[in-house]
Amino acid sequence: MWSPPPELVDHSEMRRFMEWVRSSRGITFEDYHRLWLWSVNDLETFWEALLEYFGLITEGRFSRVIDKRVMPGAKWFEGLSVNYAENVFSKSSGRVISVDEGGRRTELGTGELRSAALRFAGYLKTLGVKKGDTVAAYATNSWETLAAFLGCALSGVVWTSASPDFGVASAVERFRQVQPKVFVGVDGYQYAGKYLDKTQALKGIRSSVASIRNVVVIRKLGTHPELEHTPFEEALDKGQSVSVNIERVPFAHPLWILYTSGTTGPPKPIVHSHGGILLEHTKALSLHHDIKQQSTFFWYTSTGWMMWNLLVSGLLTGSSIVLYDGSAFYPDEHRLWKLAEDTGITHFGVSAPFIHQSMKLGVHPGDTHDLGRILSIGSTGSPLSKEGFRWIYERVKEDVWLASVSGGTDVCTAFVGACPLLPVYEGEIQCRLLGARVESYDDAGNSVTEQVGELVITEPMPSMPVYLWGDVNFKKYREAYFDLYPGVWRHGDWIMITERGTCIIYGRSDSTIKRHGVRLGTSEIYRVVEGLDEVVEALAVDTGGEDPKLILFVVSRGIVPDDILRQRIESKIRDDLSPRFVPDLIVLVSEIPKTLNGKKLEVPVKRMLQGVPLEKAVNIGSVANPQSLKDFEDFISRMG
Repeated sequence: MWSPPPELVDHSEMRRFMEWVRSSRGITFEDYHRLWLWSVNDLETFWEALLEYFGLITEGRFSRVIDKRVMPGAKWFEGLSVNYAENVFSKSSGRVISVDEGGRRTELGTGELRSAALRFAGYLKTLGVKKGDTVAAYATNSWETLAAFLGCALSGVVWTSASPDFGVASAVERFRQVQPKVFVGVDGYQYAGKYLDKTQALKGIRSSVASIRNVVVIRKLGTHPELEHTPFEEALDKGQSVSVNIERVPFAHPLWILYTSGTTGPPKPIVHSHGGILLEHTKALSLHHDIKQQSTFFWYTSTGWMMWNLLVSGLLTGSSIVLYDGSAFYPDEHRLWKLAEDTGITHFGVSAPFIHQSMKLGVHPGDTHDLGRILSIGSTGSPLSKEGFRWIYERVKEDVWLASVSGGTDVCTAFVGACPLLPVYEGEIQCRLLGARVESYDDAGNSVTEQVGELVITEPMPSMPVYLWGDVNFKKYREAYFDLYPGVWRHGDWIMITERGTCIIYGRSDSTIKRHGVRLGTSEIYRVVEGLDEVVEALAVDTGGEDPKLILFVVSRGIVPDDILRQRIESKIRDDLSPRFVPDLIVLVSEIPKTLNGKKLEVPVKRMLQGVPLEKAVNIGSVANPQSLKDFEDFISRMG
């Protein structure tokens, strides 16, 4: 569908890196595939070369790049100290363009952003917050949130966040585990034309997380939360006169905490390191996306999705970044394309569902907007259909580089994705990323090509979690990623690696719910829905595919009429979790099918909904109540 023009290839950072390796290490690569093989076979030389090539600011000496090739527990660059934020601010050319749904726009140069971050770090110092402590945020995608995060990073304070469209229960379930001392919240925001007041949510989180000692409020609506707090501007003023030293911390020191989806219990807190993220994000954005100082990088995201973390790392390349807080389809379906036109975005990132929805709405951005500066369109969050690929080239821009990528919160990066040296084929991801030994395993654990299998990683990466917060001896870590193949990371996606090295992702191989780029475990939905007196049990399934649907099967107590029950369920999910997880369909059934040991049959039901016959979707001998599947068969039959 597209081949990189010679000027892109010749001036790409990837080509420069290959030439640098040839001159500095005496290693020549015929093509990208040979480069990738070197990067995963000789991990030590590759990652050390990256550190040197990018000239990252470090302190100290390391005797070895990696202590041993094991997962989990590999230790990288022991003896080296770094600071993520210091490396951000070493680039002087980038700007932050922060835009909200109402059209308010704030621009900050690197110096202004650094000043705000230092002042926030100074404020934390006045509170006695020190290196290793945690700050939690319930805030929007704005410059204030970014400044607060960078202030934490400068001081070695650990950052964690949940998007304010999450319900109080979801935020509390995350924050309680990591015991933040300071809570940064937004009083509200505008979304889809509505003003959403979050002051009661702030009170609920503050009262439910006992470790919180101080609250900072970013006032977007100008409300006055009825809790003791410091306005964000006042916090910056208080920190202005405080001397702050940049904390260069050990390579593995925690930078931020993200969260697993919570499929098998409470969301697990994933700890990523200063060094691992610094090295991985610089590699991914500079080499694979070819983002440079003259670039303007954007990804449509909330602060509850790892793409926010990747977006702000665009500053590591010296590029400008665009932060957008609002609906992608308000006041109309042209909102993000107009943003691209107005701000001069060169690297435009969205989710695959956004592209699919734009197709359904009949949007033709190339006809209605000046998108001349866009060089690359990124897509992630779920597999992009072949029709989505065609729509980009037919309706957006025929000479654009479509950068379809797939990875995960778990490593806060992509495993497979873009390369400026390679062509784009319809429905296929260009390559496996450097340093990521991605393989497809069949049912017997054999590595296969041209065959759909489990996406696995067979060599460690620096951005893999250092640990899960509070996890003793990697117990939960091993259960989460190494239960099926000991010592091999099983990611939970279906993948096919083609003979030419491209990759096709077929969606989740487990039962995680994924909506608009945000993952959620079914256990969180059950906690909310089954908390209603009117509900006995529930089973949630994301059908996946090109037009994914979230279907909730419910066993009712019969207390209220069916329509009222559906309304209450929708309202409860909207308030306690997020509007994005309101089901597309709520179906009443007599029983929830379970295994002999009491586990709900989520994956077999999902396979049935995808068209797999009952006898192939589930082993009836393993079902405790096989009669329960009759309702599901009847529903699928009615749906055609």
